[in-house]
Amino acid sequence: MKKSSKIALGVVGLIAVGAVAYRVVNVAPSASLPSNSQLAEVLKDGGCASCHTANPELPFYANLPIAKSLIGDHVREGYNVFDIAPLMEALAAGAKPDEIDLAKVEQSIADGSMPMASYYLVHWGSSITDTKRDMSLAAVKEIRAEFYPNTLAAPQFANEAIRPIPDSVPYDSCKAALGEELYHDTRLSADGTVSCATCHGIGTGGVDNKRYSEGIKGQLGGVNAPTVYNACFNFAQFWDGRAGTLAEQAGGPPLNPVEMGCKSFDEIVERLSKDKDFTKRFNKAYPEGMSQASITDAIAEYEKTLVTPDSPFDRYLKGEENAMTPEQIEGYALFKQYACATCHAGVNMGGLSYELMGQRENYFEDRNLTLKSGLTDGDNGRWAQTKQERDRYRFKTPSLRNVELTYPYYHDGSVNTLDEAVTKMAKYQVGREMPAEEADKVVSYLRALNGEYKGKPLTNSNMKGE
Repeated sequence: MKKSSKIALGVVGLIAVGAVAYRVVNVAPSASLPSNSQLAEVLKDGGCASCHTANPELPFYANLPIAKSLIGDHVREGYNVFDIAPLMEALAAGAKPDEIDLAKVEQSIADGSMPMASYYLVHWGSSITDTKRDMSLAAVKEIRAEFYPNTLAAPQFANEAIRPIPDSVPYDSCKAALGEELYHDTRLSADGTVSCATCHGIGTGGVDNKRYSEGIKGQLGGVNAPTVYNACFNFAQFWDGRAGTLAEQAGGPPLNPVEMGCKSFDEIVERLSKDKDFTKRFNKAYPEGMSQASITDAIAEYEKTLVTPDSPFDRYLKGEENAMTPEQIEGYALFKQYACATCHAGVNMGGLSYELMGQRENYFEDRNLTLKSGLTDGDNGRWAQTKQERDRYRFKTPSLRNVELTYPYYHDGSVNTLDEAVTKMAKYQVGREMPAEEADKVVSYLRALNGEYKGKPLTNSNMKGE
């Protein structure tokens, strides 16, 4: 037999062995398993933890010259984008998983972006077969329906990663009324010039439409003011998540030397106590009297009233087919196609996770080139609280509700238009250039996210008197 024929037969043999091995190692989980176990098994087989955990178990060849660089890059990028460990723990325990984690896994399986081809070339059992894909997506839907029931949506949208805003959330009306007064009261600042509403205007989308807010004595803050509307749906408050509740957040600015400048809440209580009528009403709702705890609790109760339901998009999700224009409907499809609906999921379309600013491209390097703006303390993000290097430049995702009104955009307030915000997000977070015609449709869709407050459409033009 000729040498070439032997080689050919050898190659065929290797292919045949490979095909048999592939079939042996790459089998779908048993359909009799519960959905959480099915999904966990597919993710485990897929080797997701090899790149998406803090301390991955790498293969023996990971330190070989060629593999070391490739695998190292994959591990760094993978862990930067997504830590899968909490999801795997929840699936193993049959517990409630994080809905952003769930959305990320669903997106990557649906669009085939994970696992990467370069990974499963050496890990045959990791590739997602059609059976595994269908099983995993069905499992995600079952898990979402169990832990995040979407009772407000029409049946065809009941399993979307985004849910409509409810008409209201429970709150104490007496305490909320006091909180509304306090929210607009400049006596919470040291010199009587700044209130909560100064930076988070109820008539201006819950923000002040400035790059950086102005505190006492004309001092400027270091990050853009996030909206107060729908803040009750966030899992934490502030860009760096340093407050776990609305009340904790309300306690920060009055004591911040740049914002409201008080040395303690004792001086605030002293000023407010001189108002006998207010004190009488406050003590009726809070028999324990005025303190940091009771004042911030009242403000938090008021902020629970600042929900903005019934946007055109919410009505569309509820089954009103003509609530959005055809262009906006196309924009929503693109919003999901570009994976925007993974981080901007849930009721508030954000506010549920910390994400790295610049997952695919170096945002801060480019910002410095265009704006001549170096790094600031505000750019550290979540790192300021955890001091873990992975959290540097990682921020709580902003809500996209009423986003047309909450300009300028990003934590640094460096972007003034929705079009620029959308195209830059596609570049820096997704790694794709979004064509102008697609960006226009996504922007049109985002304009459909303006909700209603006190029964009136929320716009900066008709809310000035509120």
